[in-house]
Amino acid sequence: MNDVSNDSFFAHVPVFDQFEGVADTGNYRPLPDDWVLALADIVGSTQAIMDGRYKDVNMAGVSVISAVLNAVGKGDYPFVFGGDGGLVALPSTLEKTAREALAAAQCWVDEDLKLNLRISVVPIADIRRAGFDVRVARYQASPFVTYAMFAGGGNTWAEQQMKAGRYGVEPAPEGTRPDLTGLSCRWNSIEARNGEIVSIIAVPGDGGTSPEFRQLVAQVVAISAEQTRDGHPVPADGPSLRFSMAGINREARATAPAGRHFRQRLWIMFQIGLTVFLHRFGLKLGAFDARRYRQDVSGNSDFRKFDDGLKMTVDVDSDHLSRIQVLLERAKENGIARYGLHRQSSALMTCFVPTPLSRDHMHFIDGASGGYAVAASQISGKTPPVGVMP
Repeated sequence: MNDVSNDSFFAHVPVFDQFEGVADTGNYRPLPDDWVLALADIVGSTQAIMDGRYKDVNMAGVSVISAVLNAVGKGDYPFVFGGDGGLVALPSTLEKTAREALAAAQCWVDEDLKLNLRISVVPIADIRRAGFDVRVARYQASPFVTYAMFAGGGNTWAEQQMKAGRYGVEPAPEGTRPDLTGLSCRWNSIEARNGEIVSIIAVPGDGGTSPEFRQLVAQVVAISAEQTRDGHPVPADGPSLRFSMAGINREARATAPAGRHFRQRLWIMFQIGLTVFLHRFGLKLGAFDARRYRQDVSGNSDFRKFDDGLKMTVDVDSDHLSRIQVLLERAKENGIARYGLHRQSSALMTCFVPTPLSRDHMHFIDGASGGYAVAASQISGKTPPVGVMP
């Protein structure tokens, strides 16, 4: 099925830089048969969000990506953040490493965040035997960062298998910690400027991915693109330099063992203070340019994605939101799509920054009051789409 089945696969996937390309089937390539999906999500995430723990839920989701990528050496592998979980696609040669990283993340989330992380590793070959596929495209969000887009129904099927208790991973011993180097949660929430921050999920209806569904995706994207910066929740010059003490505490706990939390917290606060100072006076420290870094934070953010369906967290006014809702409701009535939509006043950013001196840091956007997890809970029916994207 595939000519490339090694670590260089994703590097050979063609890159597109206009988000509308997510609806173009020609941009997708099937993952090699001998790859696996390492995936996880939070059990009871909706209740945790209702309890005001949406920042913990987001951090747990990004920790999955951070733990796995750090464990495999940050290679060029496709991944996606889902709000209350994450997924990384890897060659089967890295399956053992991925299992250990998932188990370590599960242990840390349980012991530190007091949340239940569900984990699985699902072979691509099994997904295809079940009649689904995992196809990946590569969207260039900025000159420095690309994000994987997934289609074919396979991710959805794998997630359902995980929730049914299949393809499980052996738990790690108590006290096991993942390598979460680069995981960051220090930014404050980002307030809406156009109207509201809206998290939208639209997935194919019972008939599966169809030309009508792809047209719906293109139309929703086009409407949101009429807003300033395509509805991007983060200003072009980056988020304001206001930081969350709660986020700093979360980051310190994630990136340092228990005995070093205080020292790590001081180090993070020193970094923040230095960044604010350099930004205010337009100074550079070696290769670090604080003003350029803020701009890169905005450009590198993943506020739109395709993961067996359209997922967007956008800043839109009431008129544009109404037009989007009309399209989604009409598509639902015609069996073309199912959808969930959650409105909130601000967006939340969780980051993976291996080093601020490199410009390929990644920033994951969700709604600040439940976002994708709440939108997903509104989608009726749990049957995965029939068939695969051609």
